[in-house]
Amino acid sequence: MPTEVAADASPWTPDSWRRRTALQQPDYPDPAALHRALAELRLLPPLVTSWEIVVLREQLAEAALGRGFVLQGGDCAERFADCSSPRITNMVKVLLQMSLVLVVGAQRPVVRMGRFAGQYAKPRSSEFETRDGVRLPSYRGDLVNGAEFSEEARTPDPQRLLRGYERAALTLNFIRALVKGGFADLHHPEYFDLDWVRHSPLADEYHRTVETIGDSLRFMEHILGIRAGATDRIDFFTAHEALHLGYEEAQTRTVPRRPGWFNLATHFPWAGLRTNHPEGAHIEYLRGIENPVGVKVGPGFTREHVARWMDLLDPRRAPGRLTLIHRFGAKSIGDALPGLIEAVRAAGGQPLWICDAMHGNTQTTSGGLKTRAFEDVYSEVEQAFDIHRAMGGKLGGVHLELTGENVTECIGGARGQNSQDLARAYESEIDPRLNYEQSLELAFLIARKMKNEGR
Repeated sequence: MPTEVAADASPWTPDSWRRRTALQQPDYPDPAALHRALAELRLLPPLVTSWEIVVLREQLAEAALGRGFVLQGGDCAERFADCSSPRITNMVKVLLQMSLVLVVGAQRPVVRMGRFAGQYAKPRSSEFETRDGVRLPSYRGDLVNGAEFSEEARTPDPQRLLRGYERAALTLNFIRALVKGGFADLHHPEYFDLDWVRHSPLADEYHRTVETIGDSLRFMEHILGIRAGATDRIDFFTAHEALHLGYEEAQTRTVPRRPGWFNLATHFPWAGLRTNHPEGAHIEYLRGIENPVGVKVGPGFTREHVARWMDLLDPRRAPGRLTLIHRFGAKSIGDALPGLIEAVRAAGGQPLWICDAMHGNTQTTSGGLKTRAFEDVYSEVEQAFDIHRAMGGKLGGVHLELTGENVTECIGGARGQNSQDLARAYESEIDPRLNYEQSLELAFLIARKMKNEGR
């Protein structure tokens, strides 16, 4: 069925968001050039298909009902320069390996959603950045401008919208080829690169989990008659923050034999914490599309906001339509999350619950580097499981900023990475990410948590 809108909502069109307050939008010096770029973007082929979107919505409905679990992960903000085969391969590898580990713990299917092939724009807390008395527009991601601190780089350039589309297409094409071609024979334990395990007190448990994965994959081979690394039945869905509304609108279309409008730039768009006001342009845009949609929720929510999100984005209260991604921080989740759950229940909703354990745990070192502590990230996830369970529900997934590279951006984990290690391989232009080892370690800890809860 097509997505319905709230009874008191005004008629929706792909550009009706333009009648609302649109926050976090770039200030382009040449509106005509922006118009030309968006016109070209409207003519280009879609990046994803409507049937893929429908399949994801069905899988998210299963997760919302407790019959699946979502792993949403990837870069804080993709960079054009990182559109390369090694980096894409490493990202797919870590997400695939994490999902296999989580299957062991959850004992239910895992939905893989990558923050890739479109996560090129980021909101900023300030419109401008000042260095040594020079004031320039803030870096808003490669979709908008460049990270280099110069007037030329920081001036929003509409041609970057087309470059972002092209790199998203290249990324998706390569990921589909990897999956179709049987990427990674993961039923061999050596593919999990567990060198870091020797630093962990859970070493024996990690190795037993990997052996369980190997046994399970070999069992699947025996029953289905295929190799685990040779099946094309692995789904990878794309997700990004629907921040640049002109870009999103340009890829919003109708399709043959399906009612409604689809955002064909991504499978799963979401509204961030800075753009989630119920009466704002971003929620107005999301309410009319057929994609499953998400809303980031932080400490500033009100019961009125929650009820309005439900009425605008999920008036039919259909599982799989709306995902609430809560991000409170390890120190605040215990006080904030129960109230959010109660507010949703009062509104009659049944959304998918995902824990973003990254954004509420950001800290800054004495040297000025943003980082996150691994222990805080896991603590927030662990508390989320406990709170949802205590209130009679289930956490349906996790949302993580991570990379398949050996970066040093977050502290902690089995290797004991500290603030002095950060400068060794700090790459992110905006927010710190878990590296490959920290990501896989976190997956093992989450799997352990879910497995113990099932006993």
